Amino acid sequence: MLTGKQKRYLRSLAHHLNPIFQVGKGGVNEHMITSIEQALETRELIKVSVLQNCLDDKNEIAEELAEGTGAELVQVIGRIIVLYKESKENKTIELPV
Repeated sequence: MLTGKQKRYLRSLAHHLNPIFQVGKGGVNEHMITSIEQALETRELIKVSVLQNCLDDKNEIAEELAEGTGAELVQVIGRIIVLYKESKENKTIELPV
């Protein structure tokens, strides 16, 4: 579980990132969750955008992605979801205590 200070730090790092995944009208599926897990192992911090044609609630999508990947939900702002998961082999982000 992330503290408020850690979330603020991760939000500042994520500000300059571009979304690398998009959730469309098909919603979230197993293939997407697997791909996001692999991206999190490589990058630790990613953004996911929810497209306009997606009928599901963005907060439900964020929870589903966080649970499915074992990641921490950092932020949902507009239609952008920010996820963080500490990498086992490619650790680059050092969280404040």
